[in-house]
Amino acid sequence: MDVVISFASGMLLLGGAFFIFAAGVGVLRLPDVFSRLHAAGMKDTMGSALTLIGLMLLGGFSLVTVKLFLIWVLLWFTCSVSTHSVARAAFLGGVRPVLAGHSDDAVGAPLDGSTTDSRDALGAAE
Repeated sequence: MDVVISFASGMLLLGGAFFIFAAGVGVLRLPDVFSRLHAAGMKDTMGSALTLIGLMLLGGFSLVTVKLFLIWVLLWFTCSVSTHSVARAAFLGGVRPVLAGHSDDAVGAPLDGSTTDSRDALGAAE
């Protein structure tokens, strides 16, 4: 039974490592902030979840497993909220997503063509 648990844990850890690596590549290679946030969100949900579940299997049922589960729940809620907040701030700041069929010269440009200060996107500057 220990061999099965160790194998399943190893597969989950490898799956988590794959998602974390793929998200890192996505954050570096994707064209705009919204696509990059999607890649980061995948790392936060799938990569962290698979890694923590793999560690829970290795830990058995103990206080460590309970702590890992609480970390997973905390990450599940906070990562999606923070990703949404950053995307909303970018959108309200005038950053437009790159759409299929449009040129790459407008990547990350504001909607009205002007430049904005980062404080304007958050509503801090008047």
